[in-house]
Amino acid sequence: MWKLLRNGHFTKLFLGRIVSNIGDSMYAIAAMWLVYELTQSAFYTGLAGFLTRIPQVFQFLAGPLIDRWPLRKTLVATQLCQLLLVLIIPLTYYTGHLSVMVVLIIMPLISCIQQFSYPAQTVALPRVLKKEELLKGNSLFSFANQGIDMTFNGIAGILISFVGAVTIYLYDSIVFAIALFLFWSLPAFKTETYAKVKKKKLGKTIREYGKELKEGFHYVFHSIIRKFFIATIGANFILGIAFAVMPVYADFRGGAATYGFLMVAFSCGFLIGSLLSSVAGRFPLGMMMIVTYVCSAAAWSGSAFLPWNIPSIILYGIALIPLGASQVLLAATGQRIIPNQLLARVFSVISSISAAAMPVGSLVGGALGSVLGGQIVFAIGGLGMLFIAIIWLIVPELRTIPRIDAIDPDDYGLVVRSTENTIPLS
Repeated sequence: MWKLLRNGHFTKLFLGRIVSNIGDSMYAIAAMWLVYELTQSAFYTGLAGFLTRIPQVFQFLAGPLIDRWPLRKTLVATQLCQLLLVLIIPLTYYTGHLSVMVVLIIMPLISCIQQFSYPAQTVALPRVLKKEELLKGNSLFSFANQGIDMTFNGIAGILISFVGAVTIYLYDSIVFAIALFLFWSLPAFKTETYAKVKKKKLGKTIREYGKELKEGFHYVFHSIIRKFFIATIGANFILGIAFAVMPVYADFRGGAATYGFLMVAFSCGFLIGSLLSSVAGRFPLGMMMIVTYVCSAAAWSGSAFLPWNIPSIILYGIALIPLGASQVLLAATGQRIIPNQLLARVFSVISSISAAAMPVGSLVGGALGSVLGGQIVFAIGGLGMLFIAIIWLIVPELRTIPRIDAIDPDDYGLVVRSTENTIPLS
């Protein structure tokens, strides 16, 4: 796996991803805690979660644009926009104009930028690696991502206790500047679609944009992928409920540092899952999802009611291991079978539909947290894991999915059809 780092282009992309994730990790902790600090209200943390996640629903609109735009310029522009946005918080604070409304405006704006940033990084990966290297590349990306989250979520939580949430935004601006430089140092990836677009009139470009959106949706809804949404929509709704009350639950258990450690546990679980993804890939995907997510549900719900903080946080981290493994396996599968020119629009459609229920869950979680308290509402998150297991069990096409290397795209309708042609994915 570490041999991939000998590839200079991959190393730059990899380092850029790491640094960008450092900024995102610290910002995510600081933003939610700042909202709670300013309001002491579960309702506002739920509203913050809703506003942060609602842009994910519309990520499918970004896919065709990312496929068309120069990839390096897209990566650089996203970091520049985030740098400027995070500086607004300390600026308003030091001028005496900081309020919860300012934070609630900045959070969704940064989230909108991320809808371009992360898909663009995903699209860049197959440009710098061979197909047979993608599983290792995704695993390394996920390992680094979760390792960074694990480290800097905890650091952010501890720093908030000493320097305050506003100072984290100043640190973030420096971090995003470094990420900007790393992405700028990448080669100018050739984008055939972009070269063609520059020569076309606006009307024709808009029509083709609509056509590409339609092709992305057609691909998703005419394959087994549509069945994944039955589970993920319900799960994301419940996860949205749990995450909305995370600051309230953390305050119940100890405060800002506890919030950071809970996020460390979340990232650590993903990290371990990512490391185990190659092992998990040796088993039939369907049965692995069922068994591991049942265990995840029991661990998550049980962690909420343990009276001791350290065992509770550790058990919560264990509950996240299946999510880390499945994320790597499903991403690698998609990158292997989806043509490069369609990667962004297809992944953005998948992300948009999967994420649609989470903002609603955040609003519901904020309302429930105000009535039931953070502990009980947090425990409900375990039901999301159980929901996934049940759906994969009762849907035959999901239950019988074999190992990833044994999946035949033709068996599951994994072809891209348009009015002009049919593109096999194998």
